[in-house]
Amino acid sequence: MIQKQVCRVGDIHIGSEAHPLVLIAGPCVLEDESTNRRIAGFLRDLADRLQIRLIFKGSFDKANRTSITSPRGPGLDRGLRMLCGIRREFDVPVTTDIHDPAQAEPAAGAVDLLQIPAFLCRQTDLLLAAAATGRPVNVKKGQFMSPAEMIPAVRKLADGGCRDILLTERGTFFGYQRLVNDFIGLGDLMEIGPPVCFDATHSTQLPGAGAGVTAGRPERAALLAGCAAAAGVDAIFMECHPDPPHALSDAATQQPLDRVAALVAHAVRIHAAGRTVRGSQ
Repeated sequence: MIQKQVCRVGDIHIGSEAHPLVLIAGPCVLEDESTNRRIAGFLRDLADRLQIRLIFKGSFDKANRTSITSPRGPGLDRGLRMLCGIRREFDVPVTTDIHDPAQAEPAAGAVDLLQIPAFLCRQTDLLLAAAATGRPVNVKKGQFMSPAEMIPAVRKLADGGCRDILLTERGTFFGYQRLVNDFIGLGDLMEIGPPVCFDATHSTQLPGAGAGVTAGRPERAALLAGCAAAAGVDAIFMECHPDPPHALSDAATQQPLDRVAALVAHAVRIHAAGRTVRGSQ
């Protein structure tokens, strides 16, 4: 029997009975201050209504854009100031992704959870730099990896001193320009030990299928989130925006705010109902 672990992000204990389903959400790349605040306020109020905990997500830089001309974000210094402002104004923990070991220490000084992008989940130096900060670390499973192949990433973090680890499922390559979610594999990922988050919006991507951008099937996010909630994941991740077609990044997969409330409420109800079934197994 695998010993289930908990990932502590501030006073949020992902994977615990106290916080059975946590929401990690926000824009893809950080937008202007007004849009960031609008999204954060909406999500904070939604989490309060549903009596769940929220971690606000926003990237200061997106280093893997399809086109060199695509917006990458406000940059390290300004982006971290924005995240600190969100944390202070809305009293929520914040997270961002890092792409280079040199970004780990400054990011850890501003955010509560460090995120390792899926394409970089095997990068030893990046994992060790994140672990050395003492912050909890969320590692997204590479689209090219099996669940079992995430065990070395967990071991690298643990060997580097990280004791609060979260794993995120975000789909697996299925030929060209298609991701699929393997729910048998999701169960295998959940048996590794660290709590597991399900990325409901990146899982709907069609990588490289657009004209110089990633395309997607955002209408399937609610379906996937409900399935993951039924499976018993510990957190749901999603990117959202007031006007997705005009988002600076991931415009094809972000959820509009007017759909997020119903989507998250549905997942919370399914997750709560499934706890009884899962507890009897």
